Amino acid sequence: MPLEVLLLMCGTVCLGALLQRTAGMGLGMVAAPLLTLLLGPVAGVTTSNMAAVAVALLVLRDLRHHVDWRRYAALAPLIVVGSVLGALAVRSTPAAWLDVLVGGSVLLALVAGGVLARRTEITLPGTSVVAGLAAGFMNTTSGVAAPAMTAYSLATRWEHRAFRATLQPVFLTANLTSLLTKGLLGAAPAPGVLPVVIWPALAAAAVLGVLLGRPVARRLSARAAARTALVLATAGACAALVRGLLSLA
Repeated sequence: MPLEVLLLMCGTVCLGALLQRTAGMGLGMVAAPLLTLLLGPVAGVTTSNMAAVAVALLVLRDLRHHVDWRRYAALAPLIVVGSVLGALAVRSTPAAWLDVLVGGSVLLALVAGGVLARRTEITLPGTSVVAGLAAGFMNTTSGVAAPAMTAYSLATRWEHRAFRATLQPVFLTANLTSLLTKGLLGAAPAPGVLPVVIWPALAAAAVLGVLLGRPVARRLSARAAARTALVLATAGACAALVRGLLSLA
């Protein structure tokens, strides 16, 4: 792997970890689209899943006292089911269509979140079911669960401090399940596609990003950090979508 590619991957993970420590989300939204462009949809999303596990564990340690464990317990089984469906989709979908799926699903969820932010609270009983299934499916196929969860939080007017903290066990569950289901169902990257050297490098980048995020969180509002993550996610998703469409043309 070229050194400049590895450095770009590490920089992306570091920035995503910093944003996640500040806003509660950001690693998957920033890293998954860019890693998809660098490594392809299957290897890119899987690499994002691995990095997201490390970042979620680190941020959960800092925010654990504010986690809404009851709401997490309601979402976790649905995330697992959505992840299994996502792994089946990855196994049977060509790479170009996966690029389209990564870009399109992220953009759709971001638009849905923007629409819901302008509406009154939604209390339909199926809201959490849709959110959990969508988060699991999108995280396995696209490496991004945050847009689905953000749409859910906006629809239910979830208090932000508890939402930011509860995202960490949600992300941990979603990414561990994504890795497990893709491995069991034959949807993981082929052996040798991802060189071993990237794992310690990305782990160090994740730790550095969270450490840098602690002082930044005291100076940068969670809203500003989340807005930055949304802008970067939109740019990456558009790039992945365009690449997929060009490959299909």
